[in-house]
Amino acid sequence: MLEITNARNQRIKDVLKLDKANVRKETGLFVVEGLRENILAQRAGYTFKEIFICNDLLKEDETYNLDILLDVVLKCGITIPKYVYETMAYRESTEGVIGVLYQKELTLEQLKPVETPLYLIIEGVEKPGNLGAMLRTADAVGVDAVIFCDMKTDIYNPNVIRSSIGTVFTNQIAIDSTGNVLAFLEKNKINAFAAHLDGVQTYFDLDFKKPTAIVVGAESTGLSDEWNVAAVEKLKIPMRGEIDSLNVSVAAALLLYESLRQRTK
Repeated sequence: MLEITNARNQRIKDVLKLDKANVRKETGLFVVEGLRENILAQRAGYTFKEIFICNDLLKEDETYNLDILLDVVLKCGITIPKYVYETMAYRESTEGVIGVLYQKELTLEQLKPVETPLYLIIEGVEKPGNLGAMLRTADAVGVDAVIFCDMKTDIYNPNVIRSSIGTVFTNQIAIDSTGNVLAFLEKNKINAFAAHLDGVQTYFDLDFKKPTAIVVGAESTGLSDEWNVAAVEKLKIPMRGEIDSLNVSVAAALLLYESLRQRTK
């Protein structure tokens, strides 16, 4: 296995550059930090270019779990000392594992057909923390897919992966334009419900047992005008205080769990 002991090594510099969106786009690579996250990425079928291992930080039980990635480690593993690892890591508390992986093409056509699907559609959200929180909720609820459209932040942003605690790999994901997503919903006869200030019915009164897409947009701008079509039903979340909106990840969680409640009633 290759060993790198110099933090100024070109391979280390190349990994650090991947915190920039334009470099991720040009290279088709992204960084995954953490043992659990790398294991989830492998299970999701992602291909590794490199995996950096800091044995000084691996605990005994984590060393055992690293065996799950044994094929990857043998093929493209690189050992590094703690001081080199610390120049690469985003998190203060880590397990000593950083993977560099190839991105996937994630399209609507790749979504597995489901008889009565439940989708979460996210348009234009740019805060990585909100995206990560919604991915965690989507995993917990067991949605059939998370569909991103017209995004301001790519899902391979290290902060999205970190805040999602790896659920960016456990959810089935598709990325496309808003227009194509609307066409997909119409073609597959999926009912779209959008949280909106102009909503008339509360989400308690709607039927989410049928093929359903929960649609949320950016907190600052909301959903684009493309969603102002008859096929999209606007709903409201009751607000009894002074403010008129919730954090987008909280709103998505409420709607997804109401969908789960109805489907498991």
